[in-house]
Amino acid sequence: MLEARPTALADLTSFVPGRVHLPGSDDYSRGVAIWNGAVTARPAAVARPRSSDEVQQIVRFAREHDLALTVRGGGHDWAGRALNDGGLVVDLSGMRQVRVDPVAREAVVDGGATADDVVRAAESHGLTAATGTVGDVGMVGFTLAGGYGPLNGIAGLGVDNLIEAQVVLADGRSVTATEATEPDLFWALRGGGGNFGVVTRIRLRLHPVGAVTTGVLVFPWQQANHVLRGYDALIPSMPDHLTVQSGVISTPDGQPAVFLAPTWVGDSEEASSWIGEVSRLGSPVVEQVASMSPSLQLHLLDEMVPRGRSYELRTVNLAALSTGAIDALVRAGSTRTSPFSMVAIHHFHGASTRIGLADTAFGIRTPHFMVEIIAAWESGDATVHQDWAQALFDALRVDALPGGYPNLMGPNQRSQADAAYGPNAERLLDVKKQWDGANTFAATLLPSRR
Repeated sequence: MLEARPTALADLTSFVPGRVHLPGSDDYSRGVAIWNGAVTARPAAVARPRSSDEVQQIVRFAREHDLALTVRGGGHDWAGRALNDGGLVVDLSGMRQVRVDPVAREAVVDGGATADDVVRAAESHGLTAATGTVGDVGMVGFTLAGGYGPLNGIAGLGVDNLIEAQVVLADGRSVTATEATEPDLFWALRGGGGNFGVVTRIRLRLHPVGAVTTGVLVFPWQQANHVLRGYDALIPSMPDHLTVQSGVISTPDGQPAVFLAPTWVGDSEEASSWIGEVSRLGSPVVEQVASMSPSLQLHLLDEMVPRGRSYELRTVNLAALSTGAIDALVRAGSTRTSPFSMVAIHHFHGASTRIGLADTAFGIRTPHFMVEIIAAWESGDATVHQDWAQALFDALRVDALPGGYPNLMGPNQRSQADAAYGPNAERLLDVKKQWDGANTFAATLLPSRR
């Protein structure tokens, strides 16, 4: 596709007046402000529609003028695929409405809504959604490519809660995908991400959860090996109601520490018993666990992953925290090149494992840990921090399962993408060819044809 020409942008401005923003304006600056400050791509214009009809107009215009087109939801993709150089960005941040049906336990969510928008709308009805652990992540992007989070044990992945998706295709048509209508497209959206069109609205299943018992336990670094070994040993006995995130963070003085972040859904007495088990894996120096609303939980990690820092991510799936994997994690924690870098280990179990592998495009349904390696820095040479992330990735790959997490795989991780969808890869590519053969939309990495 071509870069946007000034005459084309002038035509687009008259085509959807008040919705097109050019460099130098505050609206443009807001449209290109994404989570990862290391991303430097700058589009020629940002279009901020307020409805699916306007999205259709903008997509048709881009097609007619052969303009490069990308979609910005929450702007949290570390690889910066929301932006492009010299083309057009469809910024969905003007479409954030959430409508909750408390009787059906469902929510209709506009394409630009964040996880925080959805959870706040649901919890006034004693309900919540399967989300991640950061509130300003776009709900659509989180949901379509997987969706690990603290409710995976009882609610499944984010993608397992998708009921319907409204999609604007590359030719400007709008279709509604469900299990009954456009079932192949619906199947592919559940794990294949936003690679088929602009998803302007989704309908999600909600869950009757008014509060969770959750928080963070931080253990001294000298106990890291012992705590992680104990955590791995405890995992098989954990009930669906308990999901525990773990990993490596920094203490206020910049030193490494190991953390466990338990989330219990259900009876408070059982919560106390199980969280006690987790706490006794070591001698925590910080023990902040309490009953709280899901919306409060969504903001516990805000200070650790702020917008504007520079980030580089890798992911690895592990069947267990083997001796080799724990040794690699401890070595990486001790050799971090930035106090802002961290490792988050997501616990995949329970309801998430009871979805058939072929039922969605998501490529792994066996119990595992998804290890998220996050290099983060504010100044200096990016290479040294990127090398740290790559070194840990290489060390963990020795014990890793095939593939990785598609939502967090960068453009240089093609071989990982080829394995990430398992036996679903060929069908996914067939659906991609049918619905977006020209590859207008590239929200996440898809496998290559084998």
